[in-house]
Amino acid sequence: MLVALREYEHEDAVLPDRAVSDLVLAAGDRLRVGATAVPGTVRITASSYVGTIVTPDVEVRVRPKVPLENLFLMLDVGLPPDAWRAETALFGTDRDLLPAVALFFARTLERTLASGLLRSYRSENDRLVALRGRIDLPAQLRHPGLETPIACAFEEYTADIIENRYLKSAVRRLLRVPRVSGIARRGLLQQLARFEEVAGVSVEPDATDRMHFTRINQHYRPSLRLARIVLENLTLTDREGSAPSTSFMIDMNDLFQRFLADRLRRALHGTLRVVEEPTTYLDVEQQVRMYPDLVFSRNGRTVYVGDAKYKLSDSGLARNADYYQLLAYTTALGLPAGILVYCQADGEEPARSITTIRAGKRLVTYPLDLSGPCMAVEASVVRLASAIIASCVPVPSRSNSAMSPTVLGADVRLTPTESAGRISPLAAQSTAS
Repeated sequence: MLVALREYEHEDAVLPDRAVSDLVLAAGDRLRVGATAVPGTVRITASSYVGTIVTPDVEVRVRPKVPLENLFLMLDVGLPPDAWRAETALFGTDRDLLPAVALFFARTLERTLASGLLRSYRSENDRLVALRGRIDLPAQLRHPGLETPIACAFEEYTADIIENRYLKSAVRRLLRVPRVSGIARRGLLQQLARFEEVAGVSVEPDATDRMHFTRINQHYRPSLRLARIVLENLTLTDREGSAPSTSFMIDMNDLFQRFLADRLRRALHGTLRVVEEPTTYLDVEQQVRMYPDLVFSRNGRTVYVGDAKYKLSDSGLARNADYYQLLAYTTALGLPAGILVYCQADGEEPARSITTIRAGKRLVTYPLDLSGPCMAVEASVVRLASAIIASCVPVPSRSNSAMSPTVLGADVRLTPTESAGRISPLAAQSTAS
């Protein structure tokens, strides 16, 4: 049975108890599966996750509201938009995200390995008949009187390095999924043969964070980024007595925030420093922690704060929570204004700016449209960066250090300004528009 949804939509389905149990186990918190008033019928509700969950009895596909080319842009695989034109066509007919990602990964990996596997020196310790490298004295002294084999410490020039292990792990995981297309599967099998001398060990998805990229391994970066997408989001669940379940789901909330932070960091380089989710306290006693999505600083002083919302809440009290959160950030950081950047909104579009009573905080909203072509999205981010620069107004530091904003564990001192009570340029521009 196929259930096709879009983000935050729901559909009722008639499923046996075993199928419901398998779906709940495979979905985790990425889908909501609840009972309805009709016996034997459940309501499947999508959240911010997009992708596919497949169990022995049901397949649930959640499509993103943004075009696939913009989804790849947000994933930031480091390739030009026309590189995934074939995968966009496949997704338009198949509606399943995983086959498109698998095919794109197979083609990217083929280009990466066209000139051969990356090799590098790796430290090895082994006991050998003949000396190689230098004698490993601590290991040799653990066996006194034993002349051979000799404990050796040496550098091995090999392809069995973390970059290749990481790629091989992603290839092997994709090959375990039956939904990968025949073209992608053949391509992945061809590349897997190249990794014959690479150990087939499991790797952690965040291992790429510890990789150091130079001109020697820079060409591996796009494939490693795609491999991380696979390893982070593709799960396989084996349950006794039933066929395995698979899921490939991407959290659009997290993806939108990371994309926004990365693009703003590039656009504001040399002008403003962008810190993602620093620890901040709302109270003097430092008992209420908060993690603002984006904090902007200049010369070590916090000048602006932003909150990224892939989807604004519905109109009414739920949407008010978005304002409450931004108000808390501006209050804790001692800022006169903050910005709420969102991708889409249900119901009516919110006001471009509001000013709070008594405190006089100006809360600005900025829509970042991801429905257009990639070039338009990039241009919109540049405009957002320019608006943020115009809106950054330093505020006076306070004598109570416990009330001062804290970024990365250090108190941020702010300079006095005569314009703390003025409307920010972005707010004025937004009001005029």
